[in-house]
Amino acid sequence: MKKAAVYTRTGDNGTTSLVSGTRIKKSQERIALYGECDELNSFIGVAISFLDDSFDKQFLQQIQSSLFDLGSNLACEFEKRSTYKLPQVNDTFIKSIELEIDKMDANLPALRNFILPGGSQAASTFHVCRTICRRLERSLVAFQDTQPKEINDIDLKFINRLSDYFFILARFVNNQLKIQETNWVANLN
Repeated sequence: MKKAAVYTRTGDNGTTSLVSGTRIKKSQERIALYGECDELNSFIGVAISFLDDSFDKQFLQQIQSSLFDLGSNLACEFEKRSTYKLPQVNDTFIKSIELEIDKMDANLPALRNFILPGGSQAASTFHVCRTICRRLERSLVAFQDTQPKEINDIDLKFINRLSDYFFILARFVNNQLKIQETNWVANLN
């Protein structure tokens, strides 16, 4: 079988194709949404690359797959999603995220102050994942305001929980590496 070309030239005019084949401008909010989803997914990949082999990366890869699921739904009109049998994020996976958060948090010292993002390369990158996740959440809510049917409540719940997960994961990684967290101190000049 002949290998497909990476480039199609169909987007050279500033349009792209949705899952359904509908062509839309690359400047549309929908495209920005799944672009942010892809950006988050890519940063998770970067963060994973900073983890040593003692860390189980399988759950993070499940998160990456779920982000692809979300992205595929964002790349398809709501009324056409069932036609293509696109995978959906579900409550079971959100509960597994919550279990992972609880498991890691049980091994962390209680927070008594706000902390500055940082520490190891992996933890710092997970903090970046958290902030990209929050931006994606804000964008999803804004899109839902104008296109209420297009965003499922479960997707908002997933992204909200995911940002909490990255916060705890960043703390957990630093704790495992015995890297002290830096407390925020107000700069009152």
